Amino acid sequence: MGEKNPDPPVRCPWVAADDDLYVAYHDREWGVPVHDDRLWFEFLTLEGAQAGLSWKTVLRKRENYREAFEGFDPARVARFDGSRVEGLLLNPGIIRNRAKVQAAVTNAAAFLEVQDEMGGFDPYMWSFVGGLPIVHEIRGPEDYRATSPESDAMSADMKRRGFRFVGSTICYAHMQATGLVNDHAVSCFRRAEIIGGNPPTRRRPT
Repeated sequence: MGEKNPDPPVRCPWVAADDDLYVAYHDREWGVPVHDDRLWFEFLTLEGAQAGLSWKTVLRKRENYREAFEGFDPARVARFDGSRVEGLLLNPGIIRNRAKVQAAVTNAAAFLEVQDEMGGFDPYMWSFVGGLPIVHEIRGPEDYRATSPESDAMSADMKRRGFRFVGSTICYAHMQATGLVNDHAVSCFRRAEIIGGNPPTRRRPT
């Protein structure tokens, strides 16, 4: 008799098991604490592009974005002029929304200012959670939230600094993606893996 196939791992309820790209993103990236400034800018740009759309749409265009936005190098993107923006609006590989493309350029300049002031974008982001990831007790879809006091504070401060497409809902999704909060469901195999491989966390009920 052949060996019994192992049960598939339990994932968060929002993951479409038949979408390999989505599964890979969940299993390898979502909720993993970020400490790399270029990756911070990448997620910031992609979250802004996602506004009003599905994250799946953005994931499928991610490599195109990486090429179009110079490997998400904020110093290069900040130098994009009007003709470069017009060229991007003709690029079918990205979301051709003028406000979103222009926001990426504006945000790159603001990003560089934060780096100069704070010695990096990483300490700025982690300051909103006191340097430690917040772990929520997610037991079902109803436990997911759209905003938090931390995302409200992040949004307000980023807007003050000139960032665009940084409403509290976008900021909270940004926090989930980059590990500022761990919103993997209690039953999800990645929740414990991420907690186990990172510094102590602050737990918070939903």
